Amino acid sequence: MKKNFFLSILSGLLLGISWPTFGITFFIFFSIVPLLIVLKNIGQKKSKFNWLKVLSLSFLTFVIWNLITTWWIVNSSFFGFIFAISVNSFLYSLLILIYFETRKFLPKFGSFILFVSLWISFEKFHTIWDFSWPWLNLGNVFSEKISWIQWYEYTGSFGGTLWVLVINIFIYLLIDSKYKSRKIIVLKVLRIFILFISPVIFSFFISMNQKKKEKSRNFILIQPNIDPYKEKYNLTNMDNLRLIEKMTTGNLGESTHYLITPETFFSEENGEDIDQISTSILTDSINKFIDKNESMNILSGIQLYKFIYNKDSINNNSIKLNKSVWVNFYNSAILYNSKKNYQVYHKSKFVPGVEILPYKSFFKPLIGNFMLNLGGTVHGRTPQKNRSLFVSSIGDKFASIICYESIYGSFVRKFSLNGAEFFTIISNDAWWGETEGHKQLLSYSKLRAIENRKSIARVANTGISGFIDSNGNIYSKMEYNTKGILKNNLQLNNNITFYVKYGDYISRISNLMLLILLTIVLSKVVKKNI
Repeated sequence: MKKNFFLSILSGLLLGISWPTFGITFFIFFSIVPLLIVLKNIGQKKSKFNWLKVLSLSFLTFVIWNLITTWWIVNSSFFGFIFAISVNSFLYSLLILIYFETRKFLPKFGSFILFVSLWISFEKFHTIWDFSWPWLNLGNVFSEKISWIQWYEYTGSFGGTLWVLVINIFIYLLIDSKYKSRKIIVLKVLRIFILFISPVIFSFFISMNQKKKEKSRNFILIQPNIDPYKEKYNLTNMDNLRLIEKMTTGNLGESTHYLITPETFFSEENGEDIDQISTSILTDSINKFIDKNESMNILSGIQLYKFIYNKDSINNNSIKLNKSVWVNFYNSAILYNSKKNYQVYHKSKFVPGVEILPYKSFFKPLIGNFMLNLGGTVHGRTPQKNRSLFVSSIGDKFASIICYESIYGSFVRKFSLNGAEFFTIISNDAWWGETEGHKQLLSYSKLRAIENRKSIARVANTGISGFIDSNGNIYSKMEYNTKGILKNNLQLNNNITFYVKYGDYISRISNLMLLILLTIVLSKVVKKNI
């Protein structure tokens, strides 16, 4: 038991210290091996409590992993920290328990296919349900090693997950083998090396053959560095507009195509009424500012709301004010330009418990509005169903991805399918302070650039703002906790990658394999009990 205990700790430590943006990525390739050894050791001894041993020891592994990688959640809320760490760890432990209980009904090779399929299917599930938290999906681990994974344009991040799991399994098989022949052992090690180096070489050739994009635009990114706890919600929208004018004085010109501000930059009180924003003081003032710089498009984060007077028009996130009035709140991006026809996109992926109450119809009667408090807002947010694009005054089509949305590969690819020529990411990462949280969110943006082969202009309230090319390289940035502007060019293209076209096909194959294998397991269980 003591040996299994230390192996579980070792697995958690290896997973944790391999993670971006502080870890040694190579450790990920044998991080799960100790846990697989634990499962073997427990399985060798028959006991009706084996399931409890597996659940508790794997839970220990995943708690350590979660603590090392996402401890910074505690900066926003201690309850949120406890909830996020414990629930995510338990879900991964449940995955391991399911594998442990079902593998005995399959041959060795089949059991490992089950392990891979189960893990990938769970990661996919973790991107689509209400408690979605794909922060620790294994494919994200390579966000600081982009030279290794240029092939994400074909596989998406699930290709990285598959790579990690396969190599872990082969290393485990090598350790578990009883080969005495040195020649066989060398061949097994060589096979593992080939499994590692082949994707890296393939990635190198892909990056060497990338064509330079000819079309480019000039951008100015505003990093206001406003403290979200003390300053942000004491400022009026007009205060923030004057801040833009002050920070850009002497930096605007006819060559300036885009000026971008962070998420919820305009967030005075409850926000702007979406039905009256076209005639609002804010819109009028921004239009006057644009009249002095007619070639410029201003994209900004904004908080909006909409009153609803017809019960048939409300949704699950609508908030009831009285018997006949409801309100929807939106975390949005808004585009202004010389054409005077503003465009809006509403954020559609939300941090569970902060911007949206998961499974609201179930939890709301039980706990009201009390849930996770990760430094966000008290109102639920209403999502937008479609992945709409902005069209600039010069005809460019682009997406504005808002903060948390940027960690969802399949979600982001839909903007490319709809014709986006580049991405903007607007964010407010200040809630977690000077930790790995904001660094990891920036790092994951590089994966979206590679998957879609789109350049990205990323703007964050307190940083890190920057420009990312279509190979995932950050070629210009402004450091965290710095106030200023960042100017540079961004290349545009309308290419559609294999991944954009076909999406998460690896997870779909995994789902199919999992269904087949679980059907086989179920049939054997039924036969055994007849």
